[in-house]
Formats: sequence, structure tokens, C-alpha cells
Amino acid sequence: MKEDELMLYAVDHFFNAFGATIVVPLMIFIIALFLKVKVKTAVISALYAGVGLTGFSWIISEFTPVVTKIIRQMVNNVGIKLPVVDIGWQAGSLASFNSTVGLAFFVFGLIIEFLLFALGITKVFMPSNLWNNFGFMIWGTLAYYVTHNFWLSIGLSCFMLLYTLELAEIQADRWSSYYQINNTTVSAAQNIVQTVPAILLDPLWNCLGFNKVHFTPTSFRQKFGIFGQPTTLGAILGLFIGILGNLNRITSYQAWGQICQFAIQLAAVMTIFPLVTDIFAKAFKPLASSIDQQRQTVSNEASDPIHHRKRWFLAIDDGVGYGEPATIISGIILIPIMVIIAFILPGNRTLPVVDLISLPFMVESIVAITNGNILKVIANGIVWFSLGLYCSSWLGPVYTATLTHYGAAIPAGVVLITSFNLMARPLNVVVFAAFISKNPLWIGLCIIIYLGLLFVLRRYRPQIWTYLNQMAAKNAGTTTKSYQKE
Repeated sequence: MKEDELMLYAVDHFFNAFGATIVVPLMIFIIALFLKVKVKTAVISALYAGVGLTGFSWIISEFTPVVTKIIRQMVNNVGIKLPVVDIGWQAGSLASFNSTVGLAFFVFGLIIEFLLFALGITKVFMPSNLWNNFGFMIWGTLAYYVTHNFWLSIGLSCFMLLYTLELAEIQADRWSSYYQINNTTVSAAQNIVQTVPAILLDPLWNCLGFNKVHFTPTSFRQKFGIFGQPTTLGAILGLFIGILGNLNRITSYQAWGQICQFAIQLAAVMTIFPLVTDIFAKAFKPLASSIDQQRQTVSNEASDPIHHRKRWFLAIDDGVGYGEPATIISGIILIPIMVIIAFILPGNRTLPVVDLISLPFMVESIVAITNGNILKVIANGIVWFSLGLYCSSWLGPVYTATLTHYGAAIPAGVVLITSFNLMARPLNVVVFAAFISKNPLWIGLCIIIYLGLLFVLRRYRPQIWTYLNQMAAKNAGTTTKSYQKE
């Protein structure tokens, strides 16, 4: 094995040994010291991050098998026979870290992220969310398997990073305002692209009157009292999904035992996840406040942060938003909807299963941009994720061959595998297709579009953020959360 490959695999073993619950808090501690946060506060922030990530891991690892079992029963009830089966994002993440291209991007991509921020090309400090870099690494890994071109594959991962940062900055003010952690945004490659339909389709939903519908957690509580609380809604949704999974034996007491258990389990997730989210959010609030203080110290511009040219954003894990009521409610509602759509969508070959539990992660940008309008979130999700099913269907053979090459095991009886969270991404797939074509025209077109959007963002950033806030304020029954200093 070459010396550079040994170095890359040493990095892989290091990160695997310590894991996200150690590496991410350590990164937060270093960034906090860089931002001149007191050592005591920096230590507490790091601990909160570790505790929050551990809490997320425990809840999701326990709940995923339960949801997966119900979904498989639901699938069997309706007789869905689809060859491309979603086995979850974890296998794709492992393959990324097992490939030379993936590891190379993990190391050098971190340097690129620092340079992009230092040179002012982006206002988003991405290294604070380095664990989600596998979202870029997986596309380079797939491209290398198809093309055997190392530099083209690295270039694809880098380009994915560039436009992800661009989208993260576009929605940054809206995201930080809605989720109430100043100067922060999410930047996971697999979840940020939902910014596109959330913005482009909003005028259509307004024409249909969706903005006038009171379909938010607040309106639920006002109209239905105890039945509008997240815990109660979790139980009701759990009963509904549980019944769908047990239609073929609905008269048996075993079925109702599972239905009632799932209702309590989903109610528990809807109750506990926001508590863990609050703990995780505490890790970033001192850092966000320090960014505010430094910006105000060096700037004599208007007090409105939208017009501050020195303002920048800390990229944080999207676990921070998972437990927010509108986010988790809309994500859970989309679970049975996407199973049904997978069954009726003409030409679809993908069966979403394990990654359906990631739907609250996947809709965060939509929730922020629509200001918590659950009806719009669901409508956007149906359109975008339906297109995503076609994308993952097309990529099924490539994804399966790549992951098998890097050691992933295919479950018994499954022909092809995918990750609904990683592969059901229309924009990512278009870029991927352009790069693996090796056609300079298509690759050049992608770059030109990116540069054009970058120019517009650099020149009209305040106007873009103002427009998104005005767009969010049009939604009835929502409260436009203004920027407030912590």
C-alpha cells in the first residue's frame, strides 16, 4: 500500500475509533476557543454536543428497527414488489470512508472548506460540521467506481461542496431565524437541496391557497387542545401507521398489541427528541452569540443583521432541528405517504424503508422556508421525493455495485440496494450525471450555473434573505420569528 494511502486509512481508523460523539465536540471546543469563548463555556458546549449526539444515536438506533418492521408489514400488505430496496444511509457512509477517493476528500476537503471561508467565497464555516462530509464523499466514490478517474471524482465531490455551501448560505438567515439559533445553518449535502423546491414551488402553493391554511403545531394546540400536543399527535400518528401495517390481521389481539406499542413508541420519540434537541442546541448558542459580538465590534453598519457584510454562519448538524414540532410532525406524516407513492408511481423501482426515519432531517430547509406550514412541507416533500425515487431507481445498479465493492453486505432476498436519504436527490443526480458523462459541455454548464448563482448571491444577499422572510410571513397561522440576539 502506498504511503499516501496509508495516511488516508490512518485517518479513517482514527475517526472510526473515536466516532462523531468525540470528534464533533472536540471540533466545537476548538472553534469556541477560536471565537474567544471562555474555556469553561467551551467545555460545556462541547459536552452538550457529545450528549446531544449520543441521545440522537440512542433514540434513532432504537426506533429505526421498530419503524422498519412496521413499514415492511405495510409493504407486504399491499404487495409491493420493487427491486431497489433502501437499506439506510449508514452503508453508504461506511463505503465512503473505505474508498481512497472518499478519504482523500475527507482530508483535503477540510482544507478546501477552510480556504473557501477564509477567501470569502462562502459565509458558511463548514469545518464545524465535518462529520457530514460523507454526503460529498459518497458521490465521488460512486463516480470513481463508474469512471475510474480519480481527479474527476474528487472534482465532483468538491463541486458538490461548492453548491451545497451556496444553498446553505441562501437559506441561512431563514434557518437560523426559524430554529432560533443565531448565525447558524445546516449544510449536509443530502438534506440541503430541499431548499430548491421550497423556494421555487412556493408561489404555486400560494396560488392554491396553501398559505391560508392554518396547519401548524401552534394551530393544532389552539384548535385541539391536548390532542394538538406533539405527544398526543405522535400517539395518533402511531395508531394510524400501526393500523396500516397490520391491515391483514387487524382482528387479532397480537396486531393491536403491536399497534398500541408503536403508538406509545412514536409518542415517546415526539416527546423525547425535542428535549435532546434542546440540549444539542445549547452547544452552539455560545458560539453564535460570540459571532454576533465580534461582528458588532468590527462593524459600523446598520443594526439589522441581514445587511451586515461581516456576518457569517456556523454550519451545524441538522440534528438540531429534528425535534422541532413542525419538522418532526411533517416528517412522520410523510412516512406512509412515501410508501404509498412508491407503490403507485409509474416507473418507480425504489422501495423506501430504513431511511424513512430520516424524513424530519430531510425536510428541515422546507420547514424553515415555509415558516412551519406543514401542508406546504408535505406538498414539497411529495413532489421532490417522488422525483428522488426515480433518481434512486436509476442509480440502484451503480450504488449496489459500488457498495458491494467496498464491503457492504446485501440483505438476503434483495436484488439492488439504495439509500433514500443519500440517493433520492434530483439536483445531486443531475450534477453526478453531468460529471460521469465526462462531457466538458455538461460539466462546464454546471460550473457556469454555479458561478452565476454565486454572483447573484454575493451581490443581492440582503434582498434574497428579505424576500425569503417576506415569503415566510405570508403563511397564515405561523409566527415569523425575527432575529434576536441571545
